[in-house]
Amino acid sequence: MTKEVIVYTSSTCPHCVSVKEYLSEKGISYTEKNVQTDPNARKELIKKGFMGVPVIMIDDETVTGFDKNKLDQLL
Repeated sequence: MTKEVIVYTSSTCPHCVSVKEYLSEKGISYTEKNVQTDPNARKELIKKGFMGVPVIMIDDETVTGFDKNKLDQLL
């Protein structure tokens, strides 16, 4: 079963790059929403109560920051 993965990022965030590389290495497809270039993505993230990136949404679960163990557990 494929899980829906959304990654909120910004253009200058090194942890965001690490998350994207990690997911790609694992062969996990994801949707990237860059809060720096997409005002709607920024509004979505703030509405969810987050002010920083990366934020990874996996189905109904949320991971803030690059937490490999938590990502592995949810994926």
